[in-house]
Amino acid sequence: MKLKANHLSKWYGQVIGVNDLSFEIDPGVTGFLGPNGAGKSTLLQLMTGQLKPSQGSITIEDEPVWNNYPLNRNIGYCPEQDAFWRYLTGREFVQALTKMHGFSETESTERAVEAIQKVGMEKHENKKIGGYSKGMRQRIKLAQAIAHDPEILFLDEPLNGMDPVGRRATIDLIKHFGQDGKTVVVSSHILHEVEEMTDNILLINHGRQLAHGNIYEIRDLIETHPLQVTIRCDQIQVLTAKLLEFKDVLSVQFDRDRGQLTVETNRPREFHERLPELVQKNGIDIHSLWSPDENLDAVFDYLVR
Repeated sequence: MKLKANHLSKWYGQVIGVNDLSFEIDPGVTGFLGPNGAGKSTLLQLMTGQLKPSQGSITIEDEPVWNNYPLNRNIGYCPEQDAFWRYLTGREFVQALTKMHGFSETESTERAVEAIQKVGMEKHENKKIGGYSKGMRQRIKLAQAIAHDPEILFLDEPLNGMDPVGRRATIDLIKHFGQDGKTVVVSSHILHEVEEMTDNILLINHGRQLAHGNIYEIRDLIETHPLQVTIRCDQIQVLTAKLLEFKDVLSVQFDRDRGQLTVETNRPREFHERLPELVQKNGIDIHSLWSPDENLDAVFDYLVR
């Protein structure tokens, strides 16, 4: 299902939560990234019809989200904040919320059991939520969001409080939903976790949109931001001398003890295209190559500044 925002804004008196956002989201996984207080939760509440836009619109398949209750059947929402009946077991909680979508007692039970298995909570489904850990509560919230098999999922900081095993399993599950053709929007301030789920991101800060699209395409647009590349090879002095012949190479620092050098270039694409031929021509054996500047953390930091 396609989601579209058109000059979307939300303010509370003099406080602006979301400021003039316009974008389209297609099926697959999209990451909403920004620091705490950036407006991510407000944006998700607008998308799920919990808040009315102050200005502009948000639509799903060209239907307005606000005050459109039939759309709820196709929406799954995992909020950041906990809101449980703590005296219920995990299974009773998921079943109760599934019944609210109109399923019978039998079908809501079957769907609850299946969803709980998907999030790996079957061993704890008969325990009361009041005794759950933070990670367990996160997973049971995810179970209620997927039990009615929605076409579009909104997940607000879904990995908070999870242990490493739970995080890995949840990341894999979210990727699977996207591969199945569902539209999945994941809000997070942990950049490397979103980077594991998807290349498609929306960067926001103070309610404003900084960038939207493929992370590598966004990186290519930042032509003024020099890229650092660290290369480990067998002839660092030879490679250093050859690289310094090119105008786009701003500096080269080499570490003889580690057998590596760090290059700074203001034309990343040209640098990467030229490097294979350069090392082959000069008989240089590259052991590894990586760039700390090509991850989401570096891009986000640059765009915010």
